Amino acid sequence: MSDAATHELRPTTSRWTHLALRVKDIDETIAFYLRYTDLELLDKREDPDGYGAWLGHSDQKEFPFVLVLAQFFEGHDPFAPAPLAKLSPFNHIGIELPTKADVDATAARAEAEGCLAMPARMMPDPIGYICMLNDPDGNLVEFSFDQGVYETVREKWG
Repeated sequence: MSDAATHELRPTTSRWTHLALRVKDIDETIAFYLRYTDLELLDKREDPDGYGAWLGHSDQKEFPFVLVLAQFFEGHDPFAPAPLAKLSPFNHIGIELPTKADVDATAARAEAEGCLAMPARMMPDPIGYICMLNDPDGNLVEFSFDQGVYETVREKWG
């Protein structure tokens, strides 16, 4: 194996780039995130070990952050026989929505589709108004309004 880089574009400093999840059915998990979030499918591939997919936001070209999904074929999972790990009971993926009504609509849809883990409720600052969903593998996904992440980042970092 060569030490030469395969790709020309790289960060100039250490960067937060992804969160990776092992999944049991990559197509079902992709469909969940496309249905409940504004994430877009950046890439889906297959190799001898299984399937991989990257989901992200197309407007994050300068500093990309992607959700990596991996479904390994039987006998090719480097973490077997360990069960699929879940982000729960508190560990979660956080998605901030523009309005409180968006959180309510997400919670209502998730309840109707059987994946609501926690109904919408107001939590102490800085948590804001949130609901929690279970993705197809049982990972918690938080949908929030008014958490202050954007405001705090801009206040502290410009």
